[in-house]
Amino acid sequence: MAPDTVSLRYFLVLAQELNFTRAAARIGIAQPALSARIRRLEAELGTALLVRNTRSVVLTTAGAALAESAPPALAALDRAWDTARSAAAGELGTLRIGYSLSAGAETTPALVDRLIRDNSGLEVSAVPMATPEISPAVADGRIDAGITRGEQPGRGVRRFLLRRARVGVQLAQHHPLAEHPEIEIADAAAYPLRLPDRAANPVIHDQLSALFRDTRPHPRFHTPAVSYDMSQRDLRDGVTLAPAGEAAATVQPAGLTWRPLRGAPSLTFHLVLPREQSPLHRRIRAVAKTLAHELHWLPD
Repeated sequence: MAPDTVSLRYFLVLAQELNFTRAAARIGIAQPALSARIRRLEAELGTALLVRNTRSVVLTTAGAALAESAPPALAALDRAWDTARSAAAGELGTLRIGYSLSAGAETTPALVDRLIRDNSGLEVSAVPMATPEISPAVADGRIDAGITRGEQPGRGVRRFLLRRARVGVQLAQHHPLAEHPEIEIADAAAYPLRLPDRAANPVIHDQLSALFRDTRPHPRFHTPAVSYDMSQRDLRDGVTLAPAGEAAATVQPAGLTWRPLRGAPSLTFHLVLPREQSPLHRRIRAVAKTLAHELHWLPD
């Protein structure tokens, strides 16, 4: 049976001091208690570790060998305890995050960067996903967490409000409406509005189209031929406007700009976690909450 680590640590102090009085004072216990610990350690090992007399303490061959080999062993044990504590606190492991494309411009990178920076033992991978697939993937364990725009439906998950963002429109820099610091909803509705296909993302399609529900005449909605049109040619040519959150302003492609819509309700981003949460999930939630506060994602 391995000796108890407390007695072993006491022995190492004594091996350095070679004096019971000084060693006991350094440890902060009474000298008789230290003597009892050393006798118990010797009994467990079945050998003498010290030769004592009234004037000196000398290590035996076994004592010298233990004094040399014990420190790295204790250091390894300390690392094992630290690893176990970090795992229990959700600071270790592999974290898989799925995010909707609309959350990829600013929100997801900020959270991933903070998770990696504050948790050196955590491996984080983040992949874009079709928004309606994120909640089911979290629920069945294919991913550990999701970031979605809007409160996406789904069972077996919990959603936490992560961010509120102003809504506006992306448009060509040469578009006449780009001259205004804010755009009236009715003015934007006079142009074809570029929206994601409803079949691909009904929540976001409905959320954005609802901004123009009360405008007359009803706006014309334009859906790109592909779910994510990298060219955005209709926007660049000034043919359409694209309703988008304010994060679009931070990653403007060449030739495009963003303007807020006056009086429009904010867009929301949610962190999606399993209903039954592990320490890793609680760690994600804590980091996200702190980040949202620091970056003023949730105004008071």
